[in-house]
Amino acid sequence: MDKFGLGPDKERRIEEFSKGMRQKLALARALFHEPPVLLLDEPTSAMDPESAHLVRDGIRDLRSESRAVVLCTHNLSEAEELADKIAIIQHGKIIVEGSPDELKFSMLGPAEFEVQLANQVNGREMMLPADAKLTSVGLDWLRYQTANPSNVNPELLKYLLEQGFQVIGLREVSRSLEQVYMQALNGHHEVKSIK
Repeated sequence: MDKFGLGPDKERRIEEFSKGMRQKLALARALFHEPPVLLLDEPTSAMDPESAHLVRDGIRDLRSESRAVVLCTHNLSEAEELADKIAIIQHGKIIVEGSPDELKFSMLGPAEFEVQLANQVNGREMMLPADAKLTSVGLDWLRYQTANPSNVNPELLKYLLEQGFQVIGLREVSRSLEQVYMQALNGHHEVKSIK
């Protein structure tokens, strides 16, 4: 109970516990016998942010021990934060599975990067390296995808500087598990495993 912040409440009656407190108590009870497999269904639902953070930390600790943790959740950011492997289920069937990075690459393509410039592009044609695909251009920025950023990024930066562009920054565009989920539901309906 101390591990999940319930130590001060151990003399209280369960009827007095909030829903979040009850969920933390259920998790503590599930761990009492050191199970080799732990099945968690929406473990942080109805919890305040502090309690949810405490439970996520507890789940992270449990992962490092010799047990399997199966987490069922609709909270995709939580799944991405906690899971080594993710399965997206539709109509009772797994439609895609893999690590978060594998799913992002498979469903959304190679990593996408954005270059922020101090000067405007002004419709100038960009000659990207062969391993880069231009995805969009703004007034003073451009985005591209590449599966080989360690070679493409320095090459592209060198090209831009040689063309007189002043580069303010280069960053990887974050992609979420929610984007993967929407792509999986809208674009792929057969069972697919990412290896």
